[in-house]
Amino acid sequence: MKTFNTNTKNNDEWLTPPEIINSLGEFDVDPCTPINRPWDTALIHYNKNDDGFTKEWHGRVWCNPPYGRETFQWINKLAAHGNGMTLIFARTETIGFHSEVWNKADAIFFFKGRLKFHYVDGTQGQCANAPSCLVAYGQNNVEAIKNANLNGKLIILKGE
Repeated sequence: MKTFNTNTKNNDEWLTPPEIINSLGEFDVDPCTPINRPWDTALIHYNKNDDGFTKEWHGRVWCNPPYGRETFQWINKLAAHGNGMTLIFARTETIGFHSEVWNKADAIFFFKGRLKFHYVDGTQGQCANAPSCLVAYGQNNVEAIKNANLNGKLIILKGE
Protein backbone atom coordinates (compact mmCIF):
# COMPACT_ATOMS: atom_id res chain seq x y z
CA MET A 1 0.00 0.00 0.00
CA LYS A 2 1.23 3.43 -0.87
CA THR A 3 0.85 5.98 1.87
CA PHE A 4 1.80 9.61 2.08
CA ASN A 5 0.02 12.82 2.98
CA THR A 6 -0.53 14.68 -0.24
CA ASN A 7 -4.12 15.64 -0.81
CA THR A 8 -7.24 17.03 0.74
CA LYS A 9 -9.00 13.65 0.47
CA ASN A 10 -6.41 12.25 2.91
CA ASN A 11 -6.09 9.07 0.86
CA ASP A 12 -3.50 6.53 1.96
CA GLU A 13 -3.37 4.15 -1.02
CA TRP A 14 -1.64 5.29 -4.18
CA LEU A 15 -0.77 3.41 -7.34
CA THR A 16 2.20 3.80 -9.62
CA PRO A 17 1.19 5.47 -12.89
CA PRO A 18 0.64 2.60 -15.36
CA GLU A 19 2.87 4.15 -18.01
CA ILE A 20 5.84 3.82 -15.65
CA ILE A 21 5.13 0.14 -14.92
CA ASN A 22 4.53 -0.60 -18.61
CA SER A 23 7.79 1.06 -19.65
CA LEU A 24 9.94 -1.02 -17.28
CA GLY A 25 9.09 -4.50 -18.54
CA GLU A 26 7.55 -7.48 -16.82
CA PHE A 27 7.95 -8.08 -13.10
CA ASP A 28 7.50 -11.45 -11.40
CA VAL A 29 6.30 -10.30 -7.97
CA ASP A 30 4.72 -7.20 -6.46
CA PRO A 31 4.65 -7.76 -2.70
CA CYS A 32 2.58 -4.68 -1.79
CA THR A 33 -0.41 -4.12 -4.05
CA PRO A 34 -3.86 -2.95 -3.00
CA ILE A 35 -6.57 -5.58 -2.60
CA ASN A 36 -8.46 -4.20 -5.59
CA ARG A 37 -6.29 -2.79 -8.34
CA PRO A 38 -7.22 -1.50 -11.80
CA TRP A 39 -4.10 -2.91 -13.51
CA ASP A 40 -1.46 -5.54 -12.92
CA THR A 41 2.05 -4.61 -11.88
CA ALA A 42 3.52 -8.13 -11.85
CA LEU A 43 2.66 -11.76 -12.52
CA ILE A 44 2.11 -12.40 -8.79
CA HIS A 45 0.56 -9.84 -6.42
CA TYR A 46 0.48 -9.80 -2.63
CA ASN A 47 -1.76 -7.37 -0.74
CA LYS A 48 -1.92 -6.49 2.94
CA ASN A 49 -4.05 -9.58 3.63
CA ASP A 50 -1.30 -11.77 2.17
CA ASP A 51 1.43 -9.95 4.13
CA GLY A 52 3.74 -9.68 1.14
CA PHE A 53 6.60 -8.55 3.34
CA THR A 54 6.87 -12.00 4.96
CA LYS A 55 6.45 -13.93 1.71
CA GLU A 56 9.44 -15.31 -0.17
CA TRP A 57 10.16 -13.09 -3.17
CA HIS A 58 11.44 -14.58 -6.40
CA GLY A 59 12.51 -13.27 -9.77
CA ARG A 60 12.22 -9.61 -10.65
CA VAL A 61 10.35 -7.64 -7.98
CA TRP A 62 8.37 -4.41 -8.29
CA CYS A 63 8.03 -2.66 -4.93
CA ASN A 64 6.07 0.57 -4.45
CA PRO A 65 6.17 0.18 -0.65
CA PRO A 66 4.01 1.73 2.03
CA TYR A 67 5.37 5.22 2.55
CA GLY A 68 6.30 6.11 6.10
CA ARG A 69 8.32 4.51 8.85
CA GLU A 70 8.30 1.06 7.30
CA THR A 71 9.41 2.12 3.79
CA PHE A 72 13.05 1.26 4.31
CA GLN A 73 12.25 -2.16 5.84
CA TRP A 74 10.73 -3.09 2.47
CA ILE A 75 13.69 -1.62 0.62
CA ASN A 76 16.13 -3.50 2.85
CA LYS A 77 14.41 -6.74 1.86
CA LEU A 78 14.49 -5.74 -1.82
CA ALA A 79 18.21 -4.87 -1.58
CA ALA A 80 18.90 -8.28 -0.01
CA HIS A 81 16.86 -9.93 -2.78
CA GLY A 82 19.03 -8.09 -5.33
CA ASN A 83 16.68 -8.11 -8.33
CA GLY A 84 14.03 -5.43 -8.56
CA MET A 85 12.99 -1.82 -8.41
CA THR A 86 11.33 0.38 -5.89
CA LEU A 87 9.52 3.68 -6.34
CA ILE A 88 9.97 6.02 -3.39
CA PHE A 89 10.22 9.66 -2.52
CA ALA A 90 13.65 11.10 -3.28
CA ARG A 91 14.40 11.94 0.33
CA THR A 92 18.12 11.61 -0.20
CA GLU A 93 19.09 13.02 3.18
CA THR A 94 17.38 10.36 5.31
CA ILE A 95 19.17 7.63 7.23
CA GLY A 96 17.15 5.01 5.36
CA PHE A 97 18.09 6.42 1.97
CA HIS A 98 21.77 6.38 2.94
CA SER A 99 21.70 2.83 4.28
CA GLU A 100 19.38 1.12 1.76
CA VAL A 101 19.83 3.17 -1.41
CA TRP A 102 23.15 5.01 -1.56
CA ASN A 103 25.03 2.06 -0.03
CA LYS A 104 23.25 -0.84 -1.77
CA ALA A 105 21.52 0.13 -5.03
CA ASP A 106 22.96 -0.22 -8.52
CA ALA A 107 21.32 2.99 -9.78
CA ILE A 108 18.77 5.70 -8.99
CA PHE A 109 16.51 7.39 -11.51
CA PHE A 110 15.26 10.82 -10.45
CA PHE A 111 12.03 11.83 -12.19
CA LYS A 112 11.80 15.32 -13.61
CA GLY A 113 8.98 17.07 -11.78
CA ARG A 114 6.54 15.37 -9.46
CA LEU A 115 4.56 12.27 -10.31
CA LYS A 116 0.80 12.05 -10.32
CA PHE A 117 -0.06 8.78 -8.62
CA HIS A 118 -3.43 7.08 -9.08
CA TYR A 119 -6.24 6.12 -6.74
CA VAL A 120 -7.14 2.43 -6.48
CA ASP A 121 -10.08 3.02 -8.84
CA GLY A 122 -7.56 4.03 -11.51
CA THR A 123 -8.25 7.76 -11.58
CA GLN A 124 -5.28 10.08 -11.44
CA GLY A 125 -4.64 12.14 -8.31
CA GLN A 126 -2.87 15.44 -7.85
CA CYS A 127 0.91 15.80 -7.83
CA ALA A 128 2.74 14.07 -5.01
CA ASN A 129 4.06 16.27 -2.21
CA ALA A 130 7.69 15.33 -2.92
CA PRO A 131 9.86 14.30 -5.87
CA SER A 132 10.10 10.58 -6.61
CA CYS A 133 12.81 8.22 -7.74
CA LEU A 134 13.18 4.67 -8.99
CA VAL A 135 15.86 2.64 -7.26
CA ALA A 136 17.32 -0.30 -9.17
CA TYR A 137 18.88 -3.40 -7.64
CA GLY A 138 20.58 -5.58 -10.26
CA GLN A 139 22.11 -4.54 -13.58
CA ASN A 140 19.11 -5.90 -15.51
CA ASN A 141 16.98 -3.30 -13.75
CA VAL A 142 19.44 -0.53 -14.55
CA GLU A 143 19.14 -1.54 -18.22
CA ALA A 144 15.33 -1.54 -17.96
CA ILE A 145 15.40 2.06 -16.74
CA LYS A 146 17.81 3.04 -19.53
CA ASN A 147 15.40 1.58 -22.09
CA ALA A 148 12.22 2.96 -20.51
CA ASN A 149 12.26 6.45 -22.07
CA LEU A 150 11.31 8.12 -18.79
CA ASN A 151 11.76 11.83 -18.18
CA GLY A 152 14.53 12.42 -15.65
CA LYS A 153 18.13 11.56 -14.79
CA LEU A 154 19.71 8.16 -14.18
CA ILE A 155 22.60 8.02 -11.71
CA ILE A 156 24.72 4.85 -11.84
CA LEU A 157 26.04 3.82 -8.43
CA LYS A 158 27.62 0.42 -9.23
CA GLY A 159 28.83 -1.56 -12.21
CA GLU A 160 28.66 -0.57 -15.88
